[in-house]
Amino acid sequence: MRSNKSRVLLSGIPLAVVLATSMTASRAAPVLVSNFNPFATCAIGGPGTSYVNAEVEPWLATNPHNPSNLIGVWQQDRWDNGGAHGLAVSSSFDGGFTWGKPAKLPFSACAGGTAYERASDPWVSIGPDGTAYAVSISFNQSNNSNGVLASVSKDGGQTWAQPKTIIANNEPTLQFFNDKESVTANPIKAGVAYAVWDRLELPNGNPYANTHTAAFRGPSMFSRTIDGGTTWSPPSVIVSVPSRQQTIGNQIVVNSQDGTLYDFFDLISPPFSKAAGKVAFIKSTDDGATWTQPKVISGLQTVSVFDPNTGEAVRSGDIIPEPAIDPKTGQLYAVWQDSRFNGGLYDEIALSTSKDGGSTWSTPIRVNTPTGRPAFNPGINVNSSGTVAVTYYDFRNLADGNIATLPTDIWQTTSTDKGTTFANETHLAGAFDLKTAPNAEGFFVGDYQGLISIGSTFVPFFVQTNSGDLSNRTDVFAQP
Repeated sequence: MRSNKSRVLLSGIPLAVVLATSMTASRAAPVLVSNFNPFATCAIGGPGTSYVNAEVEPWLATNPHNPSNLIGVWQQDRWDNGGAHGLAVSSSFDGGFTWGKPAKLPFSACAGGTAYERASDPWVSIGPDGTAYAVSISFNQSNNSNGVLASVSKDGGQTWAQPKTIIANNEPTLQFFNDKESVTANPIKAGVAYAVWDRLELPNGNPYANTHTAAFRGPSMFSRTIDGGTTWSPPSVIVSVPSRQQTIGNQIVVNSQDGTLYDFFDLISPPFSKAAGKVAFIKSTDDGATWTQPKVISGLQTVSVFDPNTGEAVRSGDIIPEPAIDPKTGQLYAVWQDSRFNGGLYDEIALSTSKDGGSTWSTPIRVNTPTGRPAFNPGINVNSSGTVAVTYYDFRNLADGNIATLPTDIWQTTSTDKGTTFANETHLAGAFDLKTAPNAEGFFVGDYQGLISIGSTFVPFFVQTNSGDLSNRTDVFAQP
């Protein structure tokens, strides 16, 4: 077992930031979730550097059948060149205050559920009957084999069935790589869930380490189960793109009132730069049988994230928009990283909302507190009373001239007027040194983080570093 490490506020914090931060609320200390490494003895998956005991990219779901039951998933033992030894899972049955011993999801050779050497992009969603659906991008580093796998749990996440293969692409020459999958359980139809992802086409080689914008083509793919995960429909293209275009970050939300499906994603087209992306969506009114053409919400004007003092890269969800839907009204929300509010100097958090099913969208607003520093990796959720919460990381506690550490904090801000204004900023965790994180194309805690609601209560699910501890760089926390 690995104990929680004490968090010490790092020195060199600007006085103005201290004064501003002192006026924000603070929640109780976060609860350590990743207190055990189920893959600690695994040595499969090289070549590359495996950051053993490093957890990244957490996601969280709540059980509509038993709202006190939460299931969290994450990457365990992240590699520097893509994926992890496996995906880990832990369950809570008291709303996130205590958690079970982390276990293996059956998505990699280290877990024994498949021959694929690595797993990535953990995701979980729970249906109205309590069936939990977990999915993975599983792949080999030694050759081109990769696929999207799914597994289900009927006992609140304590045990998981052998995985089903939604798609597998193991061709040795023309390379398809399935990337950035997610799964969404239908909130009103038991046994029904939807998986979406992008499928990159490259001429050869394992494309996991390639820049996403180097793909020759990357359409959005869709598969559905109507029998609780026993079978999945043959994958189909739901966003067709021409050569040298792709989507990424596909994620479905469902309108509980009329059953409409909305798939949100980043639509990337030439000229290639991360700032060339567009926040877009499609929708289906027949349970995924047919879909509209993509509708653009806004340009995605990210400039990526860097240490403001050294220029060192921070890998973030800069090309991954996050959607949410009000469960009672169907109002749609999308958040993403954007530099429009500061003249293109650094990323902050932008939000747009639609009250008419996506026909029109509000002008994007800045959600984060402006600090003159980057803010990144937004999470979003809408609770039962219509309050919108957004979580994010930022560098407000980094002092000018500090090149030794990268103090990072996690915040939550809320809106009680349907996304028109945000206030009531709450400090969740930090400051911790982001330079302790695994380096995977930059200091990395994940392309996304989890945020769910139980009634009117929000539960963030996130990673922070154990500052300076190179044997246990990161851990996963919940904040009930």
